[in-house]
Amino acid sequence: MGFSGRTALVTGATAGIGRAVAAQLAREGADVIVHGRDAVRGEEVVAEIKATGGSARFVQADLGNAEDVQRLADTVGDVDILVNNAGVYKFQSTAEMTAELFDLQMDLNTKAPYLLVRELAPRMVARGHGSIVNIGTVAATLTTTATGIYAASKAALEHLTQIWAAEYAKQGVRVNTVSPGPIRTPGTAADEATLKAIADGMTAMGRVGEPEEVAEAVTFLASDSASYITGAVLEVGGGRPAIGG
Repeated sequence: MGFSGRTALVTGATAGIGRAVAAQLAREGADVIVHGRDAVRGEEVVAEIKATGGSARFVQADLGNAEDVQRLADTVGDVDILVNNAGVYKFQSTAEMTAELFDLQMDLNTKAPYLLVRELAPRMVARGHGSIVNIGTVAATLTTTATGIYAASKAALEHLTQIWAAEYAKQGVRVNTVSPGPIRTPGTAADEATLKAIADGMTAMGRVGEPEEVAEAVTFLASDSASYITGAVLEVGGGRPAIGG
């Protein structure tokens, strides 16, 4: 896709979708900033990228803390690509949801991306170009029990995607969202039977997706190949709309 000379920050890049995105962007020539909370896993990802000829470095930060989000933005400086991937999901009914878990999901899934865009997008504007890709979820547009706060936090991120796209479109910065369906990650693989049942019921393909398949979509939207695309929500969900899932 031609990312040589460009710097990409991928949040939550030490596992799952984020790790696959970081690896894919590095293969395409980007200098990748791997973000995460676990320094050991972060350095493992950096080592894997460098072993295949890529360029990467690790920056540790807790995105549940606004001051740490600011520190991350200050540390990375100018970036050409921002992938807001870090997030958390805690499925509970309204009666069971605690204030602490509410705040955690809103802080990580919505507030952290907002603060990073607030800090990094103006720097992209100053250089005349940039691409921001948010990682959403099909749950943002589905009505299912026990996913209320998670879905709401991601729905907010999808709405912000369109607001940011309109705000920055004429200033050279594109903003899009990739919305994954059931994907096999370390967080979901613990209950493979449930994951497969979800895939069987809500995807036309009838299978679970892989992180690399999401990474391909993110890489496309981040690239100049998507130069006329902004404000879009690209679903990577195995054809869910085709069967009304």
